[in-house]
Amino acid sequence: MKEVLDRALRVQDIDLCDHCLGRLFAQVGTGTTNLNRGQELRALIDQDRASRGLGPMRHTRCSVCAELFDQVPRFAGAVALKLQEVEYDNFLVGTRVDPVVQAREERLWSIVGQEHAEPIKSELNREIGKAVSALNGKEVEFKNPQVVALVDTRFAHVELDVAPLFIYGRYRKLSREIPQTKWPCRACQGKGCPRCANTGKMYATSVQEQIGDVLLPYAKAKEHFFHGMGREDIDALMLGTGRPFVIELSSPVIRHLDLPALEREINERGKGLVEVEGLRPSDREEVRRVKNATPEKEYRAQVAIHGKVNKERVDEVLRTFNRTRIVQRTPVRVAHRRADLERERHIVYVVLEDFQGDRMTLRLRTESGTYVKEFVHGDQGRTQPNLSEMLGVPCTVEALDVIGVIDSSEG
Repeated sequence: MKEVLDRALRVQDIDLCDHCLGRLFAQVGTGTTNLNRGQELRALIDQDRASRGLGPMRHTRCSVCAELFDQVPRFAGAVALKLQEVEYDNFLVGTRVDPVVQAREERLWSIVGQEHAEPIKSELNREIGKAVSALNGKEVEFKNPQVVALVDTRFAHVELDVAPLFIYGRYRKLSREIPQTKWPCRACQGKGCPRCANTGKMYATSVQEQIGDVLLPYAKAKEHFFHGMGREDIDALMLGTGRPFVIELSSPVIRHLDLPALEREINERGKGLVEVEGLRPSDREEVRRVKNATPEKEYRAQVAIHGKVNKERVDEVLRTFNRTRIVQRTPVRVAHRRADLERERHIVYVVLEDFQGDRMTLRLRTESGTYVKEFVHGDQGRTQPNLSEMLGVPCTVEALDVIGVIDSSEG
């Protein structure tokens, strides 16, 4: 305590409020406030000055903050009023402080030292936050606040930064003519042109739009973003229990949505295109999990056989692919947008569901990232081994359905 007092005595002739005096030693001790620290230090300084025949430490108007902390109730009222514009369960306060005030504080640190000090913004954030919480009864949340109220302390002006709303679910894609996400027109880059009929899009709709366009007005949000656990080709269906996704709604005014009712509305409006199930609240951490997941997938492929082969030979070849590895060079069809690399992938199993001489139906399960169409036709030898080469006749996929995305985190 003697060291603290010795340092505090360096500013005994500077006019400071108790907040600014106590904040110089905010890191010394716990369980108290800067205001209380300042009051205790002022009493000790006055005792020392009295022992030397001097009067008490003067205070009329703080030379650092200019009595800014007297404005905390005013700032809190402005924040509480602004927060009424949105729905939220928790919040956080941030502040903008006049650079002149911050410069004065830094000059004070040069006299006393900075190692025990706390910046004025930190204390203002905390004190305004406590005052707002007393007004609205909501909790202050430091890690993941639903809304941040930013106070410009020069004008008591408040701006809100509203955290996105995240909703998890699984979707089934029932059309071979829509993509997972919005595709800007390649010709105009989304600006609108004759090629896209001035829509700015390559396709009339997408899974993202079928879901997000329903949710957006209910949340009164600005925009939606789609995060899927991988994606299927446009001409592939997504069936079974569906593909996990999280949709992100930016700057929502409403956070509490009737998700079962919205699920029904999405499915009604998206008949023949998209179905969803299991909508529930989510968060940014789940977005990372969904995007980084590498789940195994199950497919059903309708395959055309361009040559003579019997069912027994097909069964024999398919057995050789159970629990085996293949090497796939970047397919020709995506080489224009992906690096030309070789990737090793695991085929868990391939089984024959139906055989009609010149056509067959396969069900297969593969490692994430496997190019199933290329596994079947060989892609000019870029996939090794491949089904066509092993059968000795060319084969092509006429239709491909994803029937399972095995998200192990959901069991």
